Amino acid sequence: MTEHTPNTQSALSALSALRDRAAHGVPGAVDELIQLAAELGDTTELRRLADAGHADAADELIQLAAEQGDLAELRRLSDGGSATATDQLIELATELDDLDELRRLADRGNATAAEQLAELTAE
Repeated sequence: MTEHTPNTQSALSALSALRDRAAHGVPGAVDELIQLAAELGDTTELRRLADAGHADAADELIQLAAEQGDLAELRRLSDGGSATATDQLIELATELDDLDELRRLADRGNATAAEQLAELTAE
């Protein structure tokens, strides 16, 4: 059994309460839930909300994934059509010298990825 600190318990309780309020259509509850999930770094909650169509959750998830260096999450969001995620994925792949990821994006027609790939391979 995982032990939770009082702060963790409080945060989990707040998330649960906000989820319930959001499910019942309480105005502003989804926005509060997104904000709290972002503050807690809760990618699972942000992913759930983003997949449900909440653009702010997707934005927060992209930012968090970029900060954490989560190529897989950025790739998933990029492949789902998010231009912002694609930009972040290219930036992170460039920082990590991930030629395979840049090549994959370039092969899909992304000019920025192609430019970054050309620059990295020229070095």
